Amino acid sequence: MHGQVQSPQYPEPYPPNLLEQWDLSVPEGFQIRLTFTHLDIEASAGCSYDSLTVLYGEKLLWKFCGIENSADGLHPGYQPILTPGNTVTLIFQTDHYNPERHQNVGFSLQYQAIDIDECSAPEPEDGSGPLCSQICLNTLGSYLCSCHHGYELRSDQRSCTLSCGGGIFDEPEGHLFSPGYPNPQANAMSCQYIISVESGYTISLNFSDNFHIESVVTEEGPKCLFHWLEVIVSDQESVMLCGGTSPGLIKTNSNTITLNFHTDDHGLSNGWSLDYRTDRVKCPAPSNVVNGKVTPSQTEYFYRDHIYVRCDQGYKLMVDNQEIKSFSTICQSNGKWHLPLPECHIIDCGEPEPLLNGGVTFQSDFRNQYLSVVKYHCNEPFYTSPGGINATFTCESDRKWRSNHQEINSPICLPVCGRPTKQIHDYQRIVGGSDAPKHTIPWQVLINTGNRGGGAVIGDRWILTAAHVLENYGHKVSISSIKIYMGDTDVHRMEAFPLHPVSIHVHPDYHNPNGSNYNNDIALVKLQDPITFDAAVMPLCLPPKTATYDTGVMGQISGFGIIREGSRHILTNKLKYVAVPLVNQEICSNSITELKKNRPILPDLTDNMFCAGLPEGQKDSCKGDSGSAFTLTDDGQFWAAGVVSWGDKCGHKGTYGVYTRVANYVDWINKVMQENQ
Repeated sequence: MHGQVQSPQYPEPYPPNLLEQWDLSVPEGFQIRLTFTHLDIEASAGCSYDSLTVLYGEKLLWKFCGIENSADGLHPGYQPILTPGNTVTLIFQTDHYNPERHQNVGFSLQYQAIDIDECSAPEPEDGSGPLCSQICLNTLGSYLCSCHHGYELRSDQRSCTLSCGGGIFDEPEGHLFSPGYPNPQANAMSCQYIISVESGYTISLNFSDNFHIESVVTEEGPKCLFHWLEVIVSDQESVMLCGGTSPGLIKTNSNTITLNFHTDDHGLSNGWSLDYRTDRVKCPAPSNVVNGKVTPSQTEYFYRDHIYVRCDQGYKLMVDNQEIKSFSTICQSNGKWHLPLPECHIIDCGEPEPLLNGGVTFQSDFRNQYLSVVKYHCNEPFYTSPGGINATFTCESDRKWRSNHQEINSPICLPVCGRPTKQIHDYQRIVGGSDAPKHTIPWQVLINTGNRGGGAVIGDRWILTAAHVLENYGHKVSISSIKIYMGDTDVHRMEAFPLHPVSIHVHPDYHNPNGSNYNNDIALVKLQDPITFDAAVMPLCLPPKTATYDTGVMGQISGFGIIREGSRHILTNKLKYVAVPLVNQEICSNSITELKKNRPILPDLTDNMFCAGLPEGQKDSCKGDSGSAFTLTDDGQFWAAGVVSWGDKCGHKGTYGVYTRVANYVDWINKVMQENQ
């Protein structure tokens, strides 16, 4: 495609008696361009001595010699020269003499293949006509012929003939015109053009103002009898166009159109030209969704547009009575949404959580729905809510009932302790005393292990009692042998409804194998089933943190233990009670010391115990009352100050009942109940 040619020994002077030849060739369709960078050949008239001859085949093109601007010879200069074809022959010839005074150095040139622009060449002189009858396209090393719209290339690959049938235009926009437009065409023709684009788009035709299809004028107006352009759209009546007025813009609302252009052998039509474009199919604007929102909000929606539906807070998406998490639909190619719009239904939190030992009422007219409000209440006077607040809860958008009180997460009813529905106004003694009225000591429990004992309800599954009630000479009684009764003041009526324990918990530091050590005489019994509190059964309060045991303060003891009738001691079947004062610890200790002179086996008094009673006796607890509660009151509320533990000779002068000091064991009690829920 390119190269360099130099004379022998260049740039040294060339020798005499030379005959050198170079045959250069490049591919067909190219010419050869020669560019001399230097030429210094002995000058002579007609270059008869030394010369460089350029031949095209047998034809002499040039013969060069001399130097630039020399009077003799022919110098090519330094502008490129072009050969007529793709071959050239160079011949360098010298004679026998090269004057010493002028040492000529010869020549140096560059050659390069240059593409021939066949399309710009003049028509051949033989009258054969232009290379291409309509359109000539220059290519590298050659050329191609092409035809105008509505014509096709003949087999000679040069001339064109009318051909405007078939073919589909499927680009989203384009330009069409009749053969030869805008010049008249005399030949009869039948042309068909099909525009077919992707489903989901519609085609619009926009005819140019220069529109002319021959028509026939009749009384009814112009008729398209011999020349016409027919516009065919499926499912629509075809339209025949002719005349000299442009149809302008035609919106077809279809993605496929057929154009049939027809002329006969007579008359002339200049033809037509149009631009077509496509628009996306439009879908109807979605209707409003009650209690919801359609996004995005647009004035118009087109093919492939998506819309989404979101419900307002507190509402849920529903389709065919089924809840869905999200919803979207797309505008289809047929101009319809692929899914119908959903509905937004108000959410439902379901029935509010039932409240054990309480109830719930609706504060709103509607139930369980978003923003409906319920109010919880406890079954008073036996249960109360924390802080005395009757909590209200609202149905929130997450379908959960949420408390309207920051300090309350879930409703709960706590048992009311130490407040019986009936009060005792006169106190009798247990030993020989009268019956306790119903509902006045509702925490009282009868424990039967083969021997009778007592206890106090302190929780819906917990009984406070004495350790020695549950142990016999250092051995715990079996759980199966324990029966517990409560809810009445008569043993016979209670015996039909025994309660059963699931576990017993004796204080770990209680050790009394021979009946002489009652320190830490306290225990707990856990019931198999929880108790529902009412007037007959209510819990007793545990000691408050500020509990004091002041000498002389009156406390109450109760039980189903032994009573005295005259000179006899009998086991009662009726609940008895008595009020006795707290005794100074030193006085009580001295009395026990005095008794131990005759009975050394008596237990010692410890700081975990206290005494209650009268110096003259008569009022006391006795055998069978063990484990029952000694209660004090604070602002009308009873609390367990002690547990009946031991004593000497019930109600005798100079003796006192000894009780386990419950305040010393509150932490242990709470720990056991918490660990054994």
